[in-house]
Amino acid sequence: MKRKKPQKIEKKEKKKGADVWGRGGDDWYYSDTVKEHFFNPKNILLDEPKEGDFDAEGEVGSVACGDVMKMWFKVDPETKKIKKLKWRTWGCASAIASTSVFSEMVTEKGGLTIDEALKISPQEIMARLGGLPMIKVHCSVLADQAFKKAVEDYKEKRKGK
Repeated sequence: MKRKKPQKIEKKEKKKGADVWGRGGDDWYYSDTVKEHFFNPKNILLDEPKEGDFDAEGEVGSVACGDVMKMWFKVDPETKKIKKLKWRTWGCASAIASTSVFSEMVTEKGGLTIDEALKISPQEIMARLGGLPMIKVHCSVLADQAFKKAVEDYKEKRKGK
């Protein structure tokens, strides 16, 4: 089987804020907000969590096919609001930025309840990021899916309490 030569990435007229070009000349780019959250991710957890630090955890994705997202959260027992949400991903800039901004959306202004946080859609995450290239839309779904897995874990742990 003969291998194809990689396509050259041709430079086009540079758009404002554009730093990355797609293969084959597709003109997609990352917004300044995406770049900010990629280079300075918010609420990322680099070390393993200590026992009791979080009420729940969830993981989605597969190393074999690309992105893996892991998320932890802690709920304030009095207000029932998420007071801490941390995450870690093995993924691309869009996955990192999407989860970083999702973590801010959930914890800002005193935090959201689980039900409120569950209403955050991947479209809202993308809008807050200033958009994502079409080929990277699936990355905004990872944060949403990892959070839903963590909520399942949270509910399972609270059964019978």
